[in-house]
Amino acid sequence: MDRLSSSTILPDTFQGARDDISMQLEIIWAQIKAPLIVPLLRISVVLCLIMSLMLFIERVYMGIVIVLIKLFGRKPEKRYNWEPIKDDVELGNSAYPMVLVQIPMYNEREVYQLSIGAACGLSWPSDRIIIQVLDDSTDPTIKDLVELECQRWASKGINIKYEIRDNRNGYKAGALKEGMKRSYVKQCDYVAIFDADFQPEPDYLWRTIPFLTHNPQLALVQARWKFVNSDECLLTRIQEMSLDYHFTVEQEVGSSTYAFFGFNGTAGVWRIAALNEAGGWKDRTTVEDMDLAVRASLKGWKFLYLGGVQVKNELPSTLKAYRYQQHRWSCGPANLFRKMVMEIIRNKKVSLWKKLHVIYSFFFIRKVVAHISTFVFYCIVLPATVVVPEVVVPKWGAVYIPSLITLLNAVGTPRSLHLLVFWILFENVMSLHRMKATIIGLLETNRANEWIVTEKLGDALKAKAGLKAPRKPRFRIGERLHLLELAVGAFLLFVGWYDVFFGKNHFYLFLFMQAAAFFIVGFGYIGTFVPKS
Repeated sequence: MDRLSSSTILPDTFQGARDDISMQLEIIWAQIKAPLIVPLLRISVVLCLIMSLMLFIERVYMGIVIVLIKLFGRKPEKRYNWEPIKDDVELGNSAYPMVLVQIPMYNEREVYQLSIGAACGLSWPSDRIIIQVLDDSTDPTIKDLVELECQRWASKGINIKYEIRDNRNGYKAGALKEGMKRSYVKQCDYVAIFDADFQPEPDYLWRTIPFLTHNPQLALVQARWKFVNSDECLLTRIQEMSLDYHFTVEQEVGSSTYAFFGFNGTAGVWRIAALNEAGGWKDRTTVEDMDLAVRASLKGWKFLYLGGVQVKNELPSTLKAYRYQQHRWSCGPANLFRKMVMEIIRNKKVSLWKKLHVIYSFFFIRKVVAHISTFVFYCIVLPATVVVPEVVVPKWGAVYIPSLITLLNAVGTPRSLHLLVFWILFENVMSLHRMKATIIGLLETNRANEWIVTEKLGDALKAKAGLKAPRKPRFRIGERLHLLELAVGAFLLFVGWYDVFFGKNHFYLFLFMQAAAFFIVGFGYIGTFVPKS
């Protein structure tokens, strides 16, 4: 064993550098780069370029559709029958359909009064509407407060029902399913659903229900979200940019072409007959709303999106709440895709084009490719080519296509064009979290069915901000330190410095900014901090 030296591992020509660790690492790198790293990186570049092209074509297609919609004025009132529901002297209020309004909630101390008050303020014949509060709260104090609020509105003559259950099986889907079992629901024709932080305008039902009553092929009318706290911090401004594109483009295109889009889980009205025909609420994934929409679509039902009807709601303003929400929104669709792809293929009630739209465009491109491509290409593969100059990414794939995709996304929120760089950097950071969640959903691992309700602050932040000398938020490693983001940030920082000393393409300008974004998120320094009372 005494005779064993580095000569048994390295060639004789390298014996002079056996004590130089950096030299040995360089030699090892040289030995594995040509036969292993370069081919793998080239394959990765090709795959990423293909995915980028798929995303680009999808965005361009949707952009063309939106332009045509605007040019030809294809408003919902022109595509579907719409006229106000008329009074009938003989029938009286029975001429109006019976509407159920469901408000699922879970420990919503900060917003329960806002949501219940808005629902009870909906303009509709009082004997033709039922407000159903589905309270899954586990905090006895909050349950008492919600019940008292329901009693207060009941004393004013509002037909409001306070419903609880002894478990949280199925989470939101379980609560909605249980609520539909009540005997008084049988007399209802439609059900409007609002999450606990949503506040519909009084005329919401007058603007949505007529589409359902005059168009028997419609199962769902979905309204747009209006964000009341979009100016709260940079995190909410960035979210607004992403969601505005979703509502302005994706939902509008789905509604105008295939009459299919994913139900947003709230601010929508369902035809109860369609909901029941589709099999009702299921809790097999964390996106019960999307699950129901796909099943109803496979039954031949159509959906309508009304961009002109807006419902106020709150964006998550803390990084913790946003991460939990994005995990659910990324993991759930991927898991649903895994469960339903063969069912969609075998379905005989919808056209081949609609199947292709749902499988390829709705699920594969937007819910899988978008998340994986964004992180792998811009945060791993592209930076890796700096230290492997043998692999070259064409300029059209590295610069032109990403720039065009970004500009197409920005059309949804013109007021935030000056934040475009921040949006790009932050979306690249979140793509790590979304890609991880997507893989969890596709593989259906332990966290695939994790459900954590998105925290809403309501006016709590303003109230706490008014307290004297609020204590500084505690640094909790589990909540504030995100190791994966920090690791990627360190990788990008290393590659950036490598490019400064040895590179020729000036990628370091992007790499340093992207590394900084990963470090900011990794240390939890974005979003709102709620002072401890």
